[in-house]
Amino acid sequence: MTAVTVLGLGEAGRLYALGLAAAGADVRGYDPFTDARGAGICQFDSPAQALAGTDLAISLVGAAAARSVAEQVLPLLPPGAVFADFNTSGPESKAELADLAAGFGIPLVDVAVMAPVPRAGSRTPLLASGTAADGFAALMTGLGAPVETVPGAAGAAAGRKLLRSVFMKGLAGLVLECQAAGQAAGSEEWLLAEIAGELGPGGAELVARLLQGSHTHAVRRAHEVEDSLAYLGSLSTPAWMTEGTLHWLSALAAEHA
Repeated sequence: MTAVTVLGLGEAGRLYALGLAAAGADVRGYDPFTDARGAGICQFDSPAQALAGTDLAISLVGAAAARSVAEQVLPLLPPGAVFADFNTSGPESKAELADLAAGFGIPLVDVAVMAPVPRAGSRTPLLASGTAADGFAALMTGLGAPVETVPGAAGAAAGRKLLRSVFMKGLAGLVLECQAAGQAAGSEEWLLAEIAGELGPGGAELVARLLQGSHTHAVRRAHEVEDSLAYLGSLSTPAWMTEGTLHWLSALAAEHA
């Protein structure tokens, strides 16, 4: 039985822990700020306990804590274990984490989560890059998680996710702007229906998800767009639309602060 340790038991971490356990993995969890035992997760009080004998450690702690958590747990991983960073950050940050892990003899897999985890739990599509990406993909695929590997070192998967975010978060920003203008003109319902129609089957549901998700996750998505902007800057390409998206998400984040 494959032993998997999930670090970070927020919403996404819990869903991965439960889904991978249901798929046949021996799943352990660690999170000093959240008690997920009531959800049926085998949670330990120390990272050393949670990581003992593990084959795969999954970090779902958020980009801000990713490095500090990696520094804490990498020395505790047993030989042969793999560290998979599922947190959204830029390619440079992922490459730095890979260098940190290599110093402990641990391969790091850069994992990009390509859709909201609540929709499909541990079966959410993933992109993976890094020296251990193929082995990670084989392990996760065996547990029902769809993984596409990306050629290149850690950071390649992160870069592709940020490119996709330019479109998806930009689309959300455009819908937010149309909603505000529609409200001001007394035509909101008509305009959103027009947008939904152009998006094809499922368009109405997509518009609703974009609006609701932008409000609910404004802080996290604003950080993701900041990373996208930095990545576009490194590519020396225009980022006019992405700058506007950041204005919308930052404004929403301020409203919910």
